[in-house]
Amino acid sequence: MSSTTTTVFPGDDIPAQHVNLKLGPGLLQLSSGSSIIATRAGSLNHSANKSKWWIENNSRRYVPASQESVIGIVTQKVGEGYRVDIGSAHYASLDGLAFEGATKRNKPNLKVGSLVYARVSLAHKDMDPELECFDAQTRKAEGFGEIKGGFLVRCSLKMCRDLMDTSHFLLPLIGGKFPLEVAVGLNGRVWVNSKEMKHTIALARCIEAADPDGPGMDAQQIRLLLAKLDV
Repeated sequence: MSSTTTTVFPGDDIPAQHVNLKLGPGLLQLSSGSSIIATRAGSLNHSANKSKWWIENNSRRYVPASQESVIGIVTQKVGEGYRVDIGSAHYASLDGLAFEGATKRNKPNLKVGSLVYARVSLAHKDMDPELECFDAQTRKAEGFGEIKGGFLVRCSLKMCRDLMDTSHFLLPLIGGKFPLEVAVGLNGRVWVNSKEMKHTIALARCIEAADPDGPGMDAQQIRLLLAKLDV
């Protein structure tokens, strides 16, 4: 993340440059190689090496961005694919063949209500977003696909980005207490699981408590919360 916070407004020019530039929510490149502008108000952020840029604000409505990881809920089977709710203005489409090893004869049979951990493969303001459940380069699952069991936590978009940051305190702190499984979607959804139900519930409550759009607890406060939850 950038060391200083810059507030931008829709239409502002963004000085984003990198050989492997990736634009996240709130940014738009007008055409290949042309200038980049902000499409929403908020704070401008970038990764340490400045390859990824995005705009942070307190919106809870997810705006799909290419290559971002999301957690979706299957709402309908359509032909050979599915309609998936990812919390954006429009449902996303997921092809039945967009899974590791899937063929026309052998592909996942998802039910309405199933959860999928997916990557946004297409995000365009004039088209419905598209998803895939494998790494586009290796065509291996790499953790993507249907997710079963566990518990789905809904939180702010900023909390999700914080959890994706390896320097954030929360997951390492809880992981030192008990084993856990976590899938973070940048669309305001986090899937959590552990061997014991009380640990799964505790993990969910800690994410909600650390959410900057909620209580915003720090590491010490989370330790006290875990002690109260007796885990």
